[in-house]
Amino acid sequence: MSSSSSHHTRCAACKYLRKSCPLDCIFSPYFPSNNPQRFSFVHKIFGASNVGKMLKRIPMELRGEAVDAMHFEAKCRMNNRVYGCVGIISQLQQQIMNVETQLAITRAEIALFSSTSSCSSYPNPNFSDYLEIVREPHFQEEYSNLNSFTQSQQNEDHHFFNF
Repeated sequence: MSSSSSHHTRCAACKYLRKSCPLDCIFSPYFPSNNPQRFSFVHKIFGASNVGKMLKRIPMELRGEAVDAMHFEAKCRMNNRVYGCVGIISQLQQQIMNVETQLAITRAEIALFSSTSSCSSYPNPNFSDYLEIVREPHFQEEYSNLNSFTQSQQNEDHHFFNF
């Protein structure tokens, strides 16, 4: 063998573990030597042995995505030891619920202003006017969704992180 083909750069995993890197190293395609922190995070959370076992069980074409997912979870766990990526997911769910609530309120406002522009019986609309319009049959389903959503949001705020 020529010296260029026998020279093999160790991957980040093998460097971290201070061992030689075989040509068929399972870590090499996913933990390049120029990104040692990627393996460091994954190793601290999952352990090198466990990562190797998981990679061997996963079909070759899915390993890259699996390592990306492990790396993401590991980074999240490093930032939030208790909740990891679940903390991010719950924050995003809270944002979605807030936007859905705002959307329902905006739709009710649009309905109120549409009805007040065609009828002058509501010169100064207030919140009770919103509720009256939302309770009309064609808005009943949306109002009930908003009401159950608000209740579930209140319950989730109090009980989400109580395991």
